[in-house]
Amino acid sequence: MTQYCKTLMQYFKDFPERPNVFKPGVPTCFFLRSEHLLNCIQICFPCRFMKMSTRTPPRLLELAGRSLLRDQALAISTLEELPKELFPPLFLEAFNRRRYEALKLMVQAWPFRRLPLRPLMKMPGLDTFHAVLDGLDALLTHRVRPRRWKLQVLDLQDVCDNFWMVWSEAMAHGCFPIAMRNRKAMQDCPRMRGQQPLTVFIDLWLKNRTLDEYLTYLLLWVKQRKDLLHLCCKKLKMLGTPFHNVRSILKMVNLDCIQEAEVNYKWALPMLTQFTPYLGQMKNLQELVLSHMDVSPYTSPEQKKQIVTQFTTQFLKLRYLQKLSMNSVSFLEGHLDQLLSCLKTSLKILAITNCVLLESDLRHLSECPSISQLKTLDLRGIRLANFSLVPLQVLLEKVADTLEYLDLDDCGIVDSQVNAILPALSRCYELTTFSFCGNPISMATLDNLLCHTIRLNNLCLELYPAPRESYDAGGTLCWSRFAQLRAELMKRVRDLRHPKRILFRTNYCPQCGNRSFYDLEADQCYCRIPAYLDGYVKRFLLDSWKLKPRS
Repeated sequence: MTQYCKTLMQYFKDFPERPNVFKPGVPTCFFLRSEHLLNCIQICFPCRFMKMSTRTPPRLLELAGRSLLRDQALAISTLEELPKELFPPLFLEAFNRRRYEALKLMVQAWPFRRLPLRPLMKMPGLDTFHAVLDGLDALLTHRVRPRRWKLQVLDLQDVCDNFWMVWSEAMAHGCFPIAMRNRKAMQDCPRMRGQQPLTVFIDLWLKNRTLDEYLTYLLLWVKQRKDLLHLCCKKLKMLGTPFHNVRSILKMVNLDCIQEAEVNYKWALPMLTQFTPYLGQMKNLQELVLSHMDVSPYTSPEQKKQIVTQFTTQFLKLRYLQKLSMNSVSFLEGHLDQLLSCLKTSLKILAITNCVLLESDLRHLSECPSISQLKTLDLRGIRLANFSLVPLQVLLEKVADTLEYLDLDDCGIVDSQVNAILPALSRCYELTTFSFCGNPISMATLDNLLCHTIRLNNLCLELYPAPRESYDAGGTLCWSRFAQLRAELMKRVRDLRHPKRILFRTNYCPQCGNRSFYDLEADQCYCRIPAYLDGYVKRFLLDSWKLKPRS
């Protein structure tokens, strides 16, 4: 009889009127199976499983688990006889109560292939993390491993805590087989087929100038055991850490495991040359985000061309790239063709925002074969006021069969340019979201634009600028005039079709610097936001209508 069963029997003795659930002649270990054990507890203590409006007292399983964790003589042999369905709640109990020795042993006897630890690390206490790694040390260094040993993955990825939620609900309702089926399958790393007995999954979010204590300790632990485990990082974000701190981490990570990378730090162009060799090693990269890359005024044209060439040629090695986003990247001006010519895959998402481009860059973009299957095209903040929009028309014609999300906000497009893109825009039948805010167009042009989206039946969210006639000579919104124009547009749109949602955004207010969204029928502003939060509001609108750009 195991220690766990002894603990349960002790609790049963305190209730003399219990039914005879332990039947003569049936081995006690039979009741260690989760379904029989839970049935016994529900029969004897039904009140423990009732939902109560006040704080629910601890269930018998919880009390028995606490008693088991208090046992100083707890051994691997005891845990090996424990039903695996009871491991997650007991592990949570040990983690929350900081039972370090119990944690070490439970890690060694963990009956599942994966241990998702990241959700638990949100709780304070580095010592519990140390205890888990000490338990893994025992697994990695012992030649004779526990009989039930299955652990192959320590998962530190920043994903939802589905594993722990499923098992917590299963404990409350006694539906362990359902919990097994409801667990979300996690994608493995192809390199797990190697010789290392353990793989550590981690998402690297390097936000500060110094690393946090968890990451510092983990990286030191991994470095000392590099021959015994594989460190797999699928998501890398550098959001404020100096590159000399990042370099040492990149040398430890298998770069061909990285699938998503983001660099959002004010790097001067020469700093990009230090990152370039590492980018070329990310051969399985699917998404790349670059933000705030600046060209120093002291950089000569020859030096700039050399650096850009070194950087863009790395894209020849990225044969799985599907999403490319570049925001405030100043070296693209006059060099976009170099980057586009190195793309070897068909992109699904392309975002070039708040950058300075030449008209030739726009032409090269329309001629690029890698953009023919785009689902998302985001050109916010690209000044197109003095350009011919024929290349944009060609680009829209090329992606008309697949494009779902189009953003041309704050491009400075004027009335005389709009007609060039209307025929191609009206054939983008898959379009679900179209944003054209911040372009100074007249009422007549806006009316024409709305007419050309009549046949776009999938269009669910449309964002347009308030007509130019809505403002006075000083650029201030005239509410009465805007209300009148909006009423005319509403009538016009209703006569043509039944839109799902149309919003109009005003220009910056001279007094407060904010911009506002107005519905077709609203008598007041839909929301008022500072300019720097404009993108977040648009994302909120997309999320609220479940219109996230499809990848």
